[in-house]
Amino acid sequence: MLVIVLIAILFLSGCGHPKQARVNVAPPPPPASTTEPPAPQPAANVPAAKENTAPKPKEKEKEKEEKEEADTDAGLAEPTIPASAKPLATETGLASWYGPPYHNRRGSNGEVYNMHAMTAAHRTYPLGSIVRVTNVKTGQHALVRITDRGPFIPGRVLDLSLAAARKVDVWQPGVAEVKVELMQSASPDSPGKWAVQIGGFPHGPAANKLADHLKRRYQTAKVLCFASPAGDWWIRVRVLDDEHDRAQKLAAETETPEGAVFLVRLD
Repeated sequence: MLVIVLIAILFLSGCGHPKQARVNVAPPPPPASTTEPPAPQPAANVPAAKENTAPKPKEKEKEKEEKEEADTDAGLAEPTIPASAKPLATETGLASWYGPPYHNRRGSNGEVYNMHAMTAAHRTYPLGSIVRVTNVKTGQHALVRITDRGPFIPGRVLDLSLAAARKVDVWQPGVAEVKVELMQSASPDSPGKWAVQIGGFPHGPAANKLADHLKRRYQTAKVLCFASPAGDWWIRVRVLDDEHDRAQKLAAETETPEGAVFLVRLD
């Protein structure tokens, strides 16, 4: 038995393998890349969105209002003439002024009358002419533009706007003696278009009666009867070709029981 046991021990010791100890080893680093990283690409040059420089609706409206204000201020300002300008004609007489009910109504030159602008009405100077008005008593003077026809009251030579009347001391007294100098004529070489204006009549029937008489007497003339903004009635007679001498002759031959007869230039 002893021999058998020894043989078994020897057999087991020859066939056995020693058991290895377990060791924790850190994982190796990743292998270095053999290819270089791609070069950074330049950012795409995307054009910036074009700024919208067009004015917005509110800005457009504001610009329009500013332009209208500037135009209005220019229209209200006193006109200018060259420093070397000399009077082309001079007359002295009474000046008055007119405002309501003519304010904001169309004048003889087609413009809407603004009593706050430096303008005036004259019967014979070309529309658009510039005159210098001087108050004989106070010496106050101003330049005004002729935009309308009048005054149609005997003895008066000029009707001023309210603004002009204030500047030459005519507003408070209502009527004052002035010197009127034609400094710039709008139509220096034009013979002009002429007519005769008669009135005013307080009632329409009297004006119509005289108008009918003039139509029968001057068959080539155009006779118009109309009411003024102030409520009185007027007659305007346009002679053949609007010729000055014909109009002047008709004015000299015409008599009226009411109002007066005036030679007036239309242009």
